[in-house]
Amino acid sequence: MSTAPESPPADAGLSRRRWFIPALVVGGLALAGLAAWYFWPKTSAEMKAETGSGKGKGGGGGARKGGFDPNRVQPVTAVAAKIADINIVQTALGTVTSGRTALVKPRVDGLLQSVAFREGDSVAAGAQLAQIDPVPLQVQLAQVQGQLARDAAQLNNARLDLERYRKLFEQDSIAGQQVDQQAALVKQLEGTVKVDEAQVDNAKLQLSYTRITAPIAGKTGLRQVDPGNMVHASDASGLVVITQVDPIGVIFTIPQDALPRVLARLKGTAKPAVEAWERGTLITTDNQIDVATGTVRLKAEFPNKDAKLFPNQFVNVRMVVDVRKGVVAVPSAAIQRNAQGATIVYVVGQDSTVSVRPITAGPTEGQLTAVEQGLQAGERVVTDGVDRIREGARVEVIDPTRPATERARDAPPGGGRSAEQREAFKKKMEGMTPEQREEFRKRRQSGEAAKDNAPK
Repeated sequence: MSTAPESPPADAGLSRRRWFIPALVVGGLALAGLAAWYFWPKTSAEMKAETGSGKGKGGGGGARKGGFDPNRVQPVTAVAAKIADINIVQTALGTVTSGRTALVKPRVDGLLQSVAFREGDSVAAGAQLAQIDPVPLQVQLAQVQGQLARDAAQLNNARLDLERYRKLFEQDSIAGQQVDQQAALVKQLEGTVKVDEAQVDNAKLQLSYTRITAPIAGKTGLRQVDPGNMVHASDASGLVVITQVDPIGVIFTIPQDALPRVLARLKGTAKPAVEAWERGTLITTDNQIDVATGTVRLKAEFPNKDAKLFPNQFVNVRMVVDVRKGVVAVPSAAIQRNAQGATIVYVVGQDSTVSVRPITAGPTEGQLTAVEQGLQAGERVVTDGVDRIREGARVEVIDPTRPATERARDAPPGGGRSAEQREAFKKKMEGMTPEQREEFRKRRQSGEAAKDNAPK
């Protein structure tokens, strides 16, 4: 009778699995430590120690592969600080407003016969815009003129009778009462003639209103009524709107803190310049501050011959409220901040090494920033390539206007990484896990912060 072979105990398999997992974890940690050692740059003390003891290839020492080498010459762009005038500019959002706006309305009722303007035309003050049928008013004028002639004839006859009555009264032929009655009749007819003359003048005035003219010079808008329609003096829409566009105004607001400097400039001989598509002049300020927003309204006037500004248009306004004359200025690209938030620049010395210089930055205009303290005119500051340099690094100032082929030909043999080195570094970074790359980035940043905190 055969017996079945004995199976291995279950505890043996569990024991092997228990040893396999810790071994895998220990191996992964060892690989991570090796990669960190491989990519972590050496400190300055380690580099000096290797340089003194002759370690490394050729006994020259240097950074580990992938680290930052301070002895490597880095290409940068530098610009010399200069003396310049920096304008302190106040920006705001403004609304274009016309100097004068007039709604042209008919002043008499009648049939609109013709229109003498085209929509969008620029018209002069007093130019004819439209014509209303004048015939009904001409008839009214003739009627009151006839009434005036009749009453004037009666007045003339009454005056002749009065002269006759006075002569008869002197001869004691008639009573004095009759003379007084005739004199009163003359006065009455004189009043009637004056009323008739006023009616004639009024009829002439109404007749002149049939010729509609422009009350102001400006640009016409869209026509509201077409010829052939009846128009009335009570029409709300009128005939057309005329807007003065040259010169034109812009109303904008500024914070109340900037008001004292603006008022000081207004009291001077030269008024502050204001820019909004065109260059204009500040005219005045409002007489009170808006307590809800803490701002004050200002009005500027602009020449607008090319009609670049349009009524009710929103524009960005730039007003020079002050000018800092003769200050040290550098390109804004040269202004950097360190890990502590301080404002710094990288200054290129005579020996082609850079030093970190803390400065006090002032106002900015365009691409220039004023430097209040920490920099002298003529000192060169790095504007491009600051991510590749550190305190004490050697640099080569290049001319960005030169072709890249000429810069590559004139570059020193040891300056910058070669294409092969950059490709090898890229491959090594790709071979690292995300956690390893993040750890490498944090260590590199902490190394930069330690250098910034080092006493100058």
